[in-house]
Amino acid sequence: MENFTYATPAPSVGSSKHFPKRLREGLQQLLRAIYPEHDQQDLLDQALIAFWPDGNLPRQRSRMAANTLWSEKDSYVITYGNTFIDGEHKPLDLLHDFLESRLKDSVTGVHILPYFPFTSDDGFAITDYYSVNSVLGAWEDIERISQNFRFMSDLVINHCSSQSGLFHEYLLGHEPYDKFFFEASPDDDLTAVVRPRAHPLLRQVETANGPKHVWCTFSHDQVDFDFRNPQVLFEFLRILRFHISKGVKTLRLDAIAFLWKEVGTSSIHLQQTHEVVRLMRLLADYNESSLILITETNVPNFENLSYFGNRNEAHVVYNFSLPPLLLHALLNGTSRHLSAWQMTMPPAQLGCTYFNFTASHDGIGVRPAEGLLDDDDIDGMIETVKRFGGLVSMRQTADRGPRPYEINIALYDALQGTVKGEDQWNFERFLCSQTIAMGLEGIPGFYIHSLLATSNDHEGVEKAGHNRAINRHRWHYPDLLAALDDETSIHARVFTAMKRLIDIRSKQPAFHPNATQFTLQLGDGVFGFWRQSLDRSQSIFAVHNLTDEMISIPAMSLNLIGGEDWSDLLSGDAIQAFGDAIEFAPYQCRWITNRPTRR
Repeated sequence: MENFTYATPAPSVGSSKHFPKRLREGLQQLLRAIYPEHDQQDLLDQALIAFWPDGNLPRQRSRMAANTLWSEKDSYVITYGNTFIDGEHKPLDLLHDFLESRLKDSVTGVHILPYFPFTSDDGFAITDYYSVNSVLGAWEDIERISQNFRFMSDLVINHCSSQSGLFHEYLLGHEPYDKFFFEASPDDDLTAVVRPRAHPLLRQVETANGPKHVWCTFSHDQVDFDFRNPQVLFEFLRILRFHISKGVKTLRLDAIAFLWKEVGTSSIHLQQTHEVVRLMRLLADYNESSLILITETNVPNFENLSYFGNRNEAHVVYNFSLPPLLLHALLNGTSRHLSAWQMTMPPAQLGCTYFNFTASHDGIGVRPAEGLLDDDDIDGMIETVKRFGGLVSMRQTADRGPRPYEINIALYDALQGTVKGEDQWNFERFLCSQTIAMGLEGIPGFYIHSLLATSNDHEGVEKAGHNRAINRHRWHYPDLLAALDDETSIHARVFTAMKRLIDIRSKQPAFHPNATQFTLQLGDGVFGFWRQSLDRSQSIFAVHNLTDEMISIPAMSLNLIGGEDWSDLLSGDAIQAFGDAIEFAPYQCRWITNRPTRR
């Protein structure tokens, strides 16, 4: 193609000798595990030059074993590049204005969902990894945003668009791209493959080398790469280096679980996939500036946690089980399943943490609740949110046919009632969900439409033709600003309340992403946990009423240390260690601490 610019340069001889010994040895071990049949010195040279081109050199020592990459001050807002439009300015200009004028003193990071040229899936079918979608803006807009916010970008590493330059070169049979995409035969046994979608896995295409069947995990417009070819890995290392040069400091590895395929297997979480993540983690820990890797694996909980590895894979993993369990708890007024799950969650290892979120651009995943909620619980949750305007996306299973994959709904609307029906507690119930997520071990991430209490966009679903559009509304920017300036609007009320909670949270050492956490047993209608700062000076008892009724708990049940002055950070109420019962209004939350820090 005329504008195709990808390249696979050959390494210079002996190029690895100036790199730290431990880095070289670690890379060699990983490359040997991934590509045992290849020339190992050649692979090492190519990997190093792909990530450190033009004579650049890494740190001399890894920054691996530390919790210094984040603090209680950190949180992210998650948004599309065109969430705000006005028909006059570039959407990235409007996003920059919103971040600077409304969120600069609240959140520290921003995740802009794929902002590259694309053909489908709202950005996740990329045609060019080296360009910004001109409809949104340009690299200068990305770099400007990254100057004041820790910038998270997607590395859509499993697949690209069938209209991309890479796939076009594959169709033409041009080396090395003729081996860039995973091929299989319709006669292969693919029954064990784990699928997030219900469409046929293989797509037949005509190439210069004859008809081929390419592997398409997500859609026939999204063609999967073949990482058995090391040149594919090196191409992505070059892409990663380019993105770092544009201000990327946090890298989201999209759909990473499906990276490595083998016919006859499930083709999810294969060992080579973990080895590739370890390789990228090693490079990140030697990168000149700090680079955080976060894995996006919308799978059952124990599978998700495997991407921490032994402190040598992801720095951060999405807490995918939290959204469905939290939704179930608030719709049913019970902490039973939420507490049971939280009690089994291991503390993140040194140098690792969780990414806590309650809603996303995709929806509320059901698979991460497998083994934590039974079918009746999930079906009841789905039926409830359907009454509130929600939709459900399905996936294909080998033994049970189509099964629910995710719930598609705006979170504020999902919490407009309970299993009993709609009620007057929408605002309080929603803030309860957010307060819980902010207090848990990890870094909180807020989807923009949750911050703004955006409603279900059914018109967007009709236009886009897919369920996920229900929570991907595009705000006319002047209308949004007017709504936020109207103190009586639900958008202003939620946004103001959320900023207050974020501000309070960011000042509490006990909410450091790696501070101690212990789950409390306070009764079925209450969800509570204890956090303690790394230096043990501050304790916070985070207690939340999950019901639409008044609840009281004995002060003694919290084991408050006598002789210290305890108070609720959220209400300002003084709490006595040996005092009367502590009252909770419907959906009220309390952060009870011995060291209140408000400024």
